[in-house]
Amino acid sequence: MCGIIGYSGHRPAVPLLVEGLHRLEYRGYDSSGVAFEQAGKLQVVKAAGKLSALESKLASNAFHLATAGIGHTRWATHGLPVERNAHPHLSQDGKLAIIHNGIIENFQEIKDELLAKGHTFLSDTDTEVLAHLIGEEREHSPNLREAFARALRRAHGAYAVVLLSPEEPGIIYAARMAAPLLMGVGVGECFVASDIPAFLPYTREVVFLEDGELARIEGSKWEVFSLADLSPVEKTVNHVPWDMQAAAKDGYKHFMLKEIMEQPRVVTDCLSGRLVGQGDSLRVQLGELDAFPVPSRLHIVACGTSYNAGLWGRELLENIGGIPTDLDIASEFRYRDPILRPDEAVMVISQSGETADTLAALRLAKEKGCKVIGLCNVVGSSIAREADVVVYTQAGPEISVASTKAMCSQMTLIALMAAYYGQRRTDAFDPSASVKMLNALAALPAQLAAVLPTMQERAAQLALRFASSRSFFYLGRGQCHALALEGALKLKELSYIHAEGYASGEMKHGPIALIDPQFPTLALALDDALFPKVKSNIQEVLARQGRVIALVQEKDGVAPELGVEEQWVLPEAHPVAASFLALPALQLFSYCVADYLGKDVDQPRNLAKSVTVE
Repeated sequence: MCGIIGYSGHRPAVPLLVEGLHRLEYRGYDSSGVAFEQAGKLQVVKAAGKLSALESKLASNAFHLATAGIGHTRWATHGLPVERNAHPHLSQDGKLAIIHNGIIENFQEIKDELLAKGHTFLSDTDTEVLAHLIGEEREHSPNLREAFARALRRAHGAYAVVLLSPEEPGIIYAARMAAPLLMGVGVGECFVASDIPAFLPYTREVVFLEDGELARIEGSKWEVFSLADLSPVEKTVNHVPWDMQAAAKDGYKHFMLKEIMEQPRVVTDCLSGRLVGQGDSLRVQLGELDAFPVPSRLHIVACGTSYNAGLWGRELLENIGGIPTDLDIASEFRYRDPILRPDEAVMVISQSGETADTLAALRLAKEKGCKVIGLCNVVGSSIAREADVVVYTQAGPEISVASTKAMCSQMTLIALMAAYYGQRRTDAFDPSASVKMLNALAALPAQLAAVLPTMQERAAQLALRFASSRSFFYLGRGQCHALALEGALKLKELSYIHAEGYASGEMKHGPIALIDPQFPTLALALDDALFPKVKSNIQEVLARQGRVIALVQEKDGVAPELGVEEQWVLPEAHPVAASFLALPALQLFSYCVADYLGKDVDQPRNLAKSVTVE
């Protein structure tokens, strides 16, 4: 989950590294550091805390001659977020430095071996152990590349590692195993990074490294080898269509707010080229899936927000698509030895395409002979490359740690998949229901764009009234249950207020005991078939003196009166489209509460954007 950048070329390296780290800070922000070579010597500067602390230290260092270097921003796995544990880490003799994302699972075994040989460790990290191991292997290897490979063959776990040593000036080595790492190929220069935005201002030409590959970078020259035997590996340079404008705040206070407000465009992009026809003849085309058999059963596997998107979409996949659908948390799926049949399929959902548990679930499914659909946002990510077929959500870069527009894009694609499978399963297909949903989706971008500004104002009003709460309930039924889970997750992530999302009907089975005047409830009471049930649940809360915010919809121009403290009225919409109106309302409420409380909205404590370690 840490951010990695390396550079070799003709520019001053350190300012470029720091610039790249700013764009990777969403991956980790409890410490940072750089290493660079100058006048034949290896220099390391690092600091605990935000990247500004590192910049302050660098202000008093001379590094203008360095044209190669490595940089790192950390999300702690081994050791406290203090300076001694910040990367880069040095070998015992101080002749090489590495940065690392991942976990070395057998680090203690290696550390004990090296301690017995007289090594002294300055940090609590598994990364320093790996640096010492590479240094130890260098004493018995013909060159640095061989030593790097030998050490990594002994390391078990997940890693993306970048190495710099004055022994080979201007050269960077990088290797990957189950953690994201890619190269950027520029003119007279090359980059290595954990994510594309790190070098996007300089090049859009990208080489994606696979597990078990090692790269050697020297200015404009690069080579890739198999880690197993150092044989050459042929690689393709890919063009990435993103630009830096997509990763800038565009005048918004936070990336999160910008990304919430981008959802009309996200829906438009998701639908583009996938909806054909008009009116009653509207249909879905998903060429990615045309050669993929219709599964007898679909297993959705995901984590966090992506799991909530899958839960939301399950009803559509079953009722419109006619596909029996199961749902699993990825971290549980991989350990319960699931029964998977050859005529079934697994769909893994991940914004980054690098989520460790989801990637492991993908590999387990393939081991069991099951076809895998990848639903992700990042072109060339691990899930995109390893799935049998990939459907891209096309949400564009999502910088804020708390995911917003990614869920919107995932929901859109799942709705399209439901209609698509329905079209292919004519025995189970209700064309009228599908066409109504598709027309509602086609009208959704304009509807969203019209309501988002006033929605933000209403969210800010409610935030002032409820920001002092210590706990919150989110209640919903049907697809609103998934939205309740997501609303509670966002409030927890951003404001650190305890929140629980529940299926409304489950409240009587225990959680209702928590209701009191200090424990408010946000109830999703949208205009669907389950509205009368949710209305009854709200009355149960009110009868116990609970404060309620009810998210309701107009019907024929009139909003229902539920007798609650606060009603938040959304416009009339098709039941599926209504979820896309409720989602940003929940996101904006969490955002406004956190912003009012002065929290770090884009980088909440203890979290990282892409969970690439178990």
